[in-house]
Amino acid sequence: MNPVRKTLFTIVLFSSLCGKASAQNTGAWTLQQCIEYAIKNNIQVRQIQLNSELSKVALSQSKAAILPSLNANASHSYNFGRTIDPFTNTFATDRVLSQNFSLSSNVTLFGGLQTYNTIRQNQMNYLASRFDVVKTTNDISLSIATAYLQILFNEELRNNTQNQLNITLAQVNRTKILFDAGSVAKGTLLDIQSQQAGEELNLINVQNQLDLSYLSLVQLLNIDSVNNFSIIKPILAEPSETILTTNPAQIYSAALTRQPEIKSAEFKVLGSERGLNAAKGGMSPRLILSGAYGTGYSGASQRFVGAPNYTFSPNGNFTSKGDTVYGPLIINEREVTPFNVQVNDNVNKNIGLHLTVPIFNGLQTRSSVSRAKIQVEISRLNLELEKNNLDKAIQQAYADANAAFKKYVATKKALEAMKESFKYTEGRFNVGMLNANDYNDSKSKLTKVESDLLSSKYDYTFKTKVLDFYMGKPLTF
Repeated sequence: MNPVRKTLFTIVLFSSLCGKASAQNTGAWTLQQCIEYAIKNNIQVRQIQLNSELSKVALSQSKAAILPSLNANASHSYNFGRTIDPFTNTFATDRVLSQNFSLSSNVTLFGGLQTYNTIRQNQMNYLASRFDVVKTTNDISLSIATAYLQILFNEELRNNTQNQLNITLAQVNRTKILFDAGSVAKGTLLDIQSQQAGEELNLINVQNQLDLSYLSLVQLLNIDSVNNFSIIKPILAEPSETILTTNPAQIYSAALTRQPEIKSAEFKVLGSERGLNAAKGGMSPRLILSGAYGTGYSGASQRFVGAPNYTFSPNGNFTSKGDTVYGPLIINEREVTPFNVQVNDNVNKNIGLHLTVPIFNGLQTRSSVSRAKIQVEISRLNLELEKNNLDKAIQQAYADANAAFKKYVATKKALEAMKESFKYTEGRFNVGMLNANDYNDSKSKLTKVESDLLSSKYDYTFKTKVLDFYMGKPLTF
């Protein structure tokens, strides 16, 4: 299947699978629904789609340029004063009405293949614009996935913070009972209450971060309000090193065949090469076949009416005796030639071949060729730049995913050890063998390690999804 059609088919199929529920703006949303809704309502996507439509119009126009032109012309004019009537070829001094009607057509038989190369250039530009649309939708999808994961992270962080606060509240109640019984000093109770206040503040901060992450996602979706908006929490798989078994070179090789920015740059190179051929065609002779069919009407055109009348009248001569000489005089009645008669009689047809050989035109053609050559080099450099950027992005994403996985494994081990340490510390604190400061310090360390584990988990999840994306897999959890 053609790569452009394959990509567009994938977009249509993806939209059809996840598009029904996305028409709503309330309730719980999946990641796929968020992505589809954002693509449908994002202004930037709409702008790039309109640019693609302009490229399509340019392609249609260039295809139509190979067809013969056909133009109809008509004129209606009055002339006052002495002039030569073009239809009677006689002088006229009165007001004369003239009407002209014509059809003209011409077609380029040969023009250095400029039209053909322009069609191919516009075709390449249109295909590139379609991949630009895909590139924009991919960028939107990654932004949505980032915001979606940030919400999931902040929700888990809030839950963990709430759990830690619940533990502290239970410890505050227990310490207060012991204080009332005189078993612990007031300073111990105050230290635990201080820990409670700090964790309550931390919970408020985490809740604020969660609210802001919801707001960020809603703004990306172009939804008016965050009220009644929520997301469906997917079950995330435990981080695994499986994705890292594919090395960056393999991922890059796979990405080259499907990433839209690469395909767009490749088609732009092909388009610029066709543009160069079209510019070179301007140096070739141009052969045009033309034809025209016309007729007209003149108010000065007249014709005889009826049979002529014969009479005699003095002709200005005299006989030798002085008698006036009479000569014959023919009298004809005249009328303006009718419109339909003139239209039939004044028909004019012509057909011709016109050959134009460019010799010198102010270096316009040569300058066009030079600009086209430069554009080819620019498009080729842009292609190399896109490939380099893709290679760097994949290597960076792979390194980030590898680092995030190592951090997750190390943090998970640290958390297990920290839980055991805190369990031991809490036991000692409960029997009065440890002061509140050491207890609070141990609990704060446990909270930090839990937060670090969450951070590394979601960081690794996103980095692996980026790698999956480069390998052509959909953004799903």
